[in-house]
Amino acid sequence: MQSKRQDGATQDEAPLVIVDKVNGALRLMSVDARALALGLTPGLALADARARVPTLAVVALDTVADDACLERIADLCDRWTPLVALDPPHGLMLDISGCAHLFGGEAHMLNDIGRRFAHGGLSLRMAIAGTPDAARALARFGRGGIVPPGGEAQAAGPLPVAALGVAADIAHGLSRAGLKTIAALAERPTTPLAARFGDDLVVRLRRVLGREDIRITPRRAPPACMAERHFAEPIARTSDIEATLTRLLTQISDLLQKRGEGGRYFEASFFRTDGQVTRIAVETGRPVRDPKVVLRLYRERLEALDDPLDPGFGFDLIRFCVPIAEPLDETQVSLDGRINEEGDVADLIDRLVARFGRDRVQRFIARETHDPQRTASAVPATYEPGKANALNWPAPEPHEPPLRPLQLFDPPQSIETTAEVPDGPPLRFRWRRSLHEVVLAEGPERIAPEWWRRESGTPTRDYYRVEDSNGRRFWLFRAGLYGRETDKPHWYLHGLFA
Repeated sequence: MQSKRQDGATQDEAPLVIVDKVNGALRLMSVDARALALGLTPGLALADARARVPTLAVVALDTVADDACLERIADLCDRWTPLVALDPPHGLMLDISGCAHLFGGEAHMLNDIGRRFAHGGLSLRMAIAGTPDAARALARFGRGGIVPPGGEAQAAGPLPVAALGVAADIAHGLSRAGLKTIAALAERPTTPLAARFGDDLVVRLRRVLGREDIRITPRRAPPACMAERHFAEPIARTSDIEATLTRLLTQISDLLQKRGEGGRYFEASFFRTDGQVTRIAVETGRPVRDPKVVLRLYRERLEALDDPLDPGFGFDLIRFCVPIAEPLDETQVSLDGRINEEGDVADLIDRLVARFGRDRVQRFIARETHDPQRTASAVPATYEPGKANALNWPAPEPHEPPLRPLQLFDPPQSIETTAEVPDGPPLRFRWRRSLHEVVLAEGPERIAPEWWRRESGTPTRDYYRVEDSNGRRFWLFRAGLYGRETDKPHWYLHGLFA
């Protein structure tokens, strides 16, 4: 859509600039090619730019939208390599070691990247070099292209010292000293440079010259194993997509079996021809590598999606990866069939998680604490704590009633209580307008708050297990020690025994 200006020029035909407030004044942060051709450069005041070009199209800087756009571009770059790192504010760094031959070589890979982004209206400045710093310098301050192995020093030599990524005052100081290019800087001894401008300058210089390498930190951790399928003609039919997933899952299963592992987290990535990338993940409560089991979970997940998988004009790449894998030994079915029962329960949990989400299917785990309100916590049903941190629920004493009720009130409910002495067990109590006569009472069990969590004014609790005349059992506590923490202790009902 085009908007018509009063002077007859359309919005799309006008030079475009992006502005932001700097020291109280609006200044140009970025300009398009038409604005640059008219002499408008970043840093110029907006008032001066309007004086030169009255028909200027102005857009406010939106860093959130810029970051989101960069993330989407990074998702698209996953099709060439799984090792993609953000290089703020406007760059991406791809580690293509061992990947270029899959696309016909480095030159064909660059052409493929440029062609795909050109369809989306984006122009790129790309460079391939032996180190990330050399590639960044050549892309931002040079002509880009492909640097032959060992040719980083020659390619980066004519670049200005600002290509090192140093602070503006250091670049200005180097220029005043006559060191305006990286080649001139490389001819100087490093010791005086480090003494005057800091060790960081020398480190950056070595990396840009290709003498020192540092690996990038990818935004997504490399998966344990991965399989993918490229299509010369994009696919869009559900049957073709499912057949591709089945084939990829079979390859993943073979890889996991050779490694003696099973997957705990599976992720399918669907790359559309228009650049949209959709990722759908499922997780399991135990390591698995059966393709039928994982495919069933994906069917459950796809049916439960709020936004159904839209192939658009088709997917030209489908990738399946296993980010989390754990050792998996072959299991032998016991004679009583317990392993089958446990497996059926685990499969049911996995299907529920796939359909409703991991945060909606939970279970309780034990915590190492004496505070009854913290002894258990709800976690996703597929959560597996480390063996060193795993706690077992305490086994009850044979033929003894439980020490803790299964149901706790949060918060505890206030009750009215009568006792023979202020610090003695209750004789009767009123709860929800009903009076309960106590016939048996056990206690007190004194529980103080955890000292590292204790808040000011938190009282000590004396707990009692009581039984009323109707045989119902309750868990009560008195808040505050009589005569030491309070003169009028309050009583609360904390739980009910089954």
